[in-house]
Amino acid sequence: MQLDAVDQRIIALLMADARSSYAEIGARVSLSAPAVKRRVDRLRSRGVIKGFTTVVEPSAVGWTTEAFVELFCTGRTTPAQITVATRRHPEVVGAYTVSGEADALVHLRAADIGHLEQVLERLRAEPFVTSTRSMIVLSRLVETPTPVPAPEFPAR
Repeated sequence: MQLDAVDQRIIALLMADARSSYAEIGARVSLSAPAVKRRVDRLRSRGVIKGFTTVVEPSAVGWTTEAFVELFCTGRTTPAQITVATRRHPEVVGAYTVSGEADALVHLRAADIGHLEQVLERLRAEPFVTSTRSMIVLSRLVETPTPVPAPEFPAR
């Protein structure tokens, strides 16, 4: 789907604050609230906007340990198998196939090191996993949502 400059700006504004009203967004992009709603509805129906969510600080809910784990798998492991297996673990917040030595990279959050160790043991028990290599996050330096090129509009 081709996005015009107004769509891109609407997406950027929603990413900055998904609770913004259509009227607030409309004021920033020079459209009426109903016109913004129609565009958002169209973006949702075409799968550009997949949903709206609340971003929670993991440490606020007791998940203070974070790690990235490289998975090394047997030769015929498919991305679908990795997807199914990693979704079984609530501590997995992201899983990706990657280039390089590892077959996949898994992003984990856990309550503490003991919990992380349990999760790693469960991942290693998956029948296709031959080994893992873990990197524990010491501090998060930069976290940003998916960037969307958004042309500047004149202030109103």
